[in-house]
Amino acid sequence: MIEALANKLATNIKIKVPDHPASVNVLKFALAALLNGAFIVVFSLIISLIIGTLPATILVLISFAVLRQMSGGIHLKSGIACVLTSITGVILLSLADINKNAIFVVNIVNIILALTFSPSGIEKQTRIKPKYFPLLKISSTLLVAVNIYINSPVLAATFFVQCLTLIRNPVRGRRGKI
Repeated sequence: MIEALANKLATNIKIKVPDHPASVNVLKFALAALLNGAFIVVFSLIISLIIGTLPATILVLISFAVLRQMSGGIHLKSGIACVLTSITGVILLSLADINKNAIFVVNIVNIILALTFSPSGIEKQTRIKPKYFPLLKISSTLLVAVNIYINSPVLAATFFVQCLTLIRNPVRGRRGKI
């Protein structure tokens, strides 16, 4: 669905601006990424307004995105799977209610996961040179460690889910895609 919409938009752009240097495939890829993000944000915010979790949902969207940019993680095969999974995850994470002791334990697990696995799967998706990957690892780890002081159940749960996406399964033979 998203890929089809992106393809239609890319084709129309290329028809209207035939001399544009980007191919239909390049435009389609960029538009699909933009549509994915827009659908996730818009529908998550609409649902959160209905159920009364807007501030927590905004926190989830921002914290997940920032950590994901620093640490990488797996990607789903289709845009619609990504959108549906992300919206469901954002809404569920905005409802996180963990006691203070559990928050501390989750924070420690998050730090260990970030130190062990970040950055993950970004080699072909970033312009950042590999020599800077250790800085991404440090940044990711420091970001999740900040929640030791903030002590937010929503941040602990959000960082935990994102840190889980860093773990790759080499047995399956796939590198970062489900």
